[in-house]
Amino acid sequence: MVSVGALRAHLVAAGLAGQVATPREKSLASYRLFAARDPRQTLGLDPAGKWTAADLLRLMADRCGVSPDPELTSGPDVIDPDCTVAALDAFAERLARAAHDRIPVLLGTGHPHRLLGFYASLAAALSAAGCVVLTPAYGRDVDMPTQFGVRRHHLRYVGGVAVVRPVDTEGDGPPVEQGAHTHSPLPVRAALAAAAEQGGMLPGLVVGDHGFVCGAGQLGIEAIGLADADDPAVFVAEAEGSVSVAVPVDDAVRSDYYRPLTRYVLKRAWLSQ
Repeated sequence: MVSVGALRAHLVAAGLAGQVATPREKSLASYRLFAARDPRQTLGLDPAGKWTAADLLRLMADRCGVSPDPELTSGPDVIDPDCTVAALDAFAERLARAAHDRIPVLLGTGHPHRLLGFYASLAAALSAAGCVVLTPAYGRDVDMPTQFGVRRHHLRYVGGVAVVRPVDTEGDGPPVEQGAHTHSPLPVRAALAAAAEQGGMLPGLVVGDHGFVCGAGQLGIEAIGLADADDPAVFVAEAEGSVSVAVPVDDAVRSDYYRPLTRYVLKRAWLSQ
């Protein structure tokens, strides 16, 4: 088993926590955009409270470990590795309960190039424990706004994990290479709508990031997931109770750097195979 000390050391050495690659300027800009209710940062969340940029900085300092100093406006941001470990423990506990109760789960990621392996391992372990890993709306078209305008994407599942791929890349390489980075809640809304329309099974838990967790939480479905220092929506959702667990971690490092986190979570959740 990966010990707490070894995990903490890995988090810092790999840049998953401690000093991270996310620029302070980017984090602060994200807080301002969220405060202005910019949909690129609300991720499908309709906050109950009025959150100013100053409020968000205080929240992120508490939940994520970023510097609370508003005068610190440049350089690399930081994530407190102790916050990450504590949140991973809570994340694992929620997975353990899901496995014990054998509830249906839906997993999805807006970071397929980095986090697909992490979530796919969870999907396999939950399935082996008797949970139904849902894949509603497979192949459904989702029109999503991008920096290049609205583009049509297909919703796909790779290893039991929902990802979206631009239609014009369909068939051009392995699925993980076709996955698109997205903050949008539209994919999870499409998946949940399809399940409801077909009278099918709805998830008791959604696991993911970005719009997958915020979008599900906004609709009243329990959600847990990972979030970077520039993803205030996930931590606001946790603070307001629409997301159960937000794990602060850099979400854009090499995919293999997340493997110790996977092993730690599965062991803590009694899901190791």
